[in-house]
Amino acid sequence: MRRRFFVEKFEGGRAEMRGEAAEHLGHVLRAEPGQLYELSDGEQVWLGRVEKISRSTGKGAAIEFALTEKIAAEGSLLRIALLLSIVKFDRMEWCLEKATELGVAEIVPLAAARSEKTLILAAKKRAERWRKILVESAQQSRRLRPPLLAEIAKTENALAAADAALKIMLSERADATPLREIVRDASAKKVCIAIGPEGGWTDAEFAAAERNGFQGASLGREILRTETAVIASLAILRYALEKQ
Repeated sequence: MRRRFFVEKFEGGRAEMRGEAAEHLGHVLRAEPGQLYELSDGEQVWLGRVEKISRSTGKGAAIEFALTEKIAAEGSLLRIALLLSIVKFDRMEWCLEKATELGVAEIVPLAAARSEKTLILAAKKRAERWRKILVESAQQSRRLRPPLLAEIAKTENALAAADAALKIMLSERADATPLREIVRDASAKKVCIAIGPEGGWTDAEFAAAERNGFQGASLGREILRTETAVIASLAILRYALEKQ
């Protein structure tokens, strides 16, 4: 199976890749003229033949492609926005990677009340690295486009801004409805799901969720780490709501 890469645009039957992506493809993967790769501009996918490689290191690297064949590719009709509380960065990056593989359309990092303050302060400097992880994960999983990474937001602000037919906040409360019951008869195509930090949500955050139409949802009796909750909840949503 051919590898897929993202380019900025298709123009005149050609495409160009620059910067670190070109350096990786040309130097690390040792691309050669004549080789074929799948290229996506976020809207369509073409088969591209390598025409010219400039192997300058770093941002000076460039690869030129001739487009040879359009490939059928459609994005999912199910759009999931993930409100993800900031956690320790190694696990945060793992969450971003797996959320991308599981098809989320947008990720909003949350400065939750119980997120570690030092992590919140440091997170602003991680945005470029996080976007790179999203791009690489989207290419690996052969998505049409990577997820959008939004600016860091306070929980209450992100909940108020959520625009979805189905809004879910994962909850450890005993009276939370099992997620399987919430999605059993649902048919929403726009979903927003909020996943809290390991300290859990505060009463104020639960109140904000209720005001903004979020339903509390449980993944079971066990207390899950954030990264486990990301995979479990997204897999359930995909299974229940996405029609192939």
